[in-house]
Amino acid sequence: MFLRKIIFQLKNNESMYSYSTIYIDYIVINFFRLEGFTIRLNSKKHMIMKPIVVLSTLITMIVLSLPTIIILLFSKEPIEESVSEPINMEENLEAESAVMVNVERSATSEVESIPLEQYVASVVASEMPADFELEALKAQALAARTYIVQYLLATGSVDPEQTITDTVQHQVYRNDVELKELWGSDYHWKMEKITEAVRTTAGQILTYDQSPITPVFFSTSNGKTENAEDYWENALPYLVSVDSPWDLESPKYLDQKSIPTAELEQELGINLTEPINEPPMTYTDSHRVQTVELGGHTFTGREVRETFDLQSTDFEIEQKNDHIIFTTRGFGHGVGMSQYGANGMAQEGKSYQDIVTHYYRGVEISTIDEINSPYLAKK
Repeated sequence: MFLRKIIFQLKNNESMYSYSTIYIDYIVINFFRLEGFTIRLNSKKHMIMKPIVVLSTLITMIVLSLPTIIILLFSKEPIEESVSEPINMEENLEAESAVMVNVERSATSEVESIPLEQYVASVVASEMPADFELEALKAQALAARTYIVQYLLATGSVDPEQTITDTVQHQVYRNDVELKELWGSDYHWKMEKITEAVRTTAGQILTYDQSPITPVFFSTSNGKTENAEDYWENALPYLVSVDSPWDLESPKYLDQKSIPTAELEQELGINLTEPINEPPMTYTDSHRVQTVELGGHTFTGREVRETFDLQSTDFEIEQKNDHIIFTTRGFGHGVGMSQYGANGMAQEGKSYQDIVTHYYRGVEISTIDEINSPYLAKK
């Protein structure tokens, strides 16, 4: 774009006005020409017109041109929109994996073969809220990785036909497509955070006496975790009751469930001849119900919990008219690592090493390479 210096003199009713020197784009010159005005460059010919009209027009054109002028003067490069690269979990974690995991999808019965670390990331994403502290996510990654390694070794999974389910029967698993659909616009930051937790702990597992442990976990305790033998049949030295006071802040700590009395009688096969009022109970070390007597029959706390889908075996029973009210504390079986407890520890500045050694007593953090198995050896 070039500028021309236009010198013109304005007259009105034979009154002479002062000369003005104006720098104007050729487009403006053409504009005036179309309007029927005469303009001479560097000449003495006068252009006769009303000065107010000219000045108003010039000011209007200058004001309208200011944004374009400013952009031209100050922009050196075209402005480009910043677009973040999408997270590709397979590319990020495949290099970390020496083992493939075959997951049978419950919805389709199809089998997906996934690199181990990618599988771990998918399990962490499916089992623990992504907005938990990074150290809690790392602890969950160790538990998930240890579980699948222990499962592969225990089932002799050198056989490529051996599969694992994608449900709570083993570990909940969602693939990348399902996570994108579940999280929507939050997928990027959530997967990035979980991938960091998995990559940081890649290859690490929990062992006791040089063997992978059974690293069970659950959502929320009642303030203590449960001994393994008090919920299942067998005792394990690393699955013992420990304090977990952080769980009291969990949104899943307290719950109530109302069941019609007739339904309770039918499900348990009993006949209540009188209202339930503080039925006889025995308790475990963590104050969960070990046994309860109802209608002349004795049931374990686990039986009652599973029959009526209660959140915990720490429950109280109260009858109101024709309904039985269960008040529970905690969420889950209570054995092993509490997820909300792990997050509470992380919020206090504890590391993932602190978390796993608190909930799994006497364990060590080892690597898959240290396990003497040809199937788990690095490629």
